[in-house]
Amino acid sequence: MIRAIATFGFVGHLRPAPGTWGSLAAFPVAWAIHVAGGPWALLAVTVLLFFLGTWASERYMAETGAHDPSEVVVDEVVGQWIALLPVSIGAMHSGAAMVDLWPGILAAFVFFRAFDILKPGPVGWAETLPGGWGVMADDVVAGWIACLCVAVAAFVAHGVLGV
Repeated sequence: MIRAIATFGFVGHLRPAPGTWGSLAAFPVAWAIHVAGGPWALLAVTVLLFFLGTWASERYMAETGAHDPSEVVVDEVVGQWIALLPVSIGAMHSGAAMVDLWPGILAAFVFFRAFDILKPGPVGWAETLPGGWGVMADDVVAGWIACLCVAVAAFVAHGVLGV
């Protein structure tokens, strides 16, 4: 069970770039959660998976002896879901299907992966936290920064540019 949670159903064993595979695997699950309960459900499940992922990654690292092993991708899933929150909210407010807002989904993916890989400022600092907290925290911070970027991009596209 610990391995299944930490690797998000073993997606983390895909190569190359398991973090990218984890981010991609996050999309269909986020969409299903959104369809089932909208953005509030997505937020609630994200918080739940954050705590479950912290616990599982901590146990997985103790079991394997590795620090932040690449196959642990539950952190990418949580971060990606956070980045997708503006898309879920936008879909709810507009009455559109979440997948119809594909430019926002693409932006969430690109912004999140960029912040997760480059680890600017607070993202890099969060990674220094001990154990499972550090595994999860950098992706949570990257997710919130990406979330803000997606929201600003949507405002510019829809509010300023009127697209």
